Amino acid sequence: MQLHHEQTKFKKKKFPIVLLLDNITGEANIGSIFRLADAFNVEKIIFTGTPPNLKSNRLKKTARSTHQRVLCEIKENNLKAAENLKSQGYLLYALEITSDSLPVEDFEYRPENPLCIILGNEISGIAEDVLKITDKRLHINMYGENSSMNVAQAAGIALYEITKTILAFNKK
Repeated sequence: MQLHHEQTKFKKKKFPIVLLLDNITGEANIGSIFRLADAFNVEKIIFTGTPPNLKSNRLKKTARSTHQRVLCEIKENNLKAAENLKSQGYLLYALEITSDSLPVEDFEYRPENPLCIILGNEISGIAEDVLKITDKRLHINMYGENSSMNVAQAAGIALYEITKTILAFNKK
């Protein structure tokens, strides 16, 4: 029998993760990221660049009311937002394939620092100036012809791997 949310035995847990969205504009992607942020109970989402249209029917349909529960901020400047988080002790992790990126499953948790996962624009990725100040770059291994995937799907995979690592670390 399929269970409804009220019937599940999931234990609520807050993760020390902020999602910084570097000019992500797709309303369906934004709605999906709100759902993921709620599902993985991250601290908040910070939007930079083009502000999201939180009244968009497409966003609201995809978000399924999570856009009303997940804390979010809108900042104009992506670099200033990232630098501000870094000054607060956040480790900045870019989800981007680069010459020095590590597979997301090799993520190593350091409990003394909260995390910021930076996700880039659907076409251009993470801005170069933001990428330069990140502490690590992570990628998702892919085995087909393509070297990129939808940003919301990538966010889901990264959040799963990272929260799994945090949970395992906390069991030690």
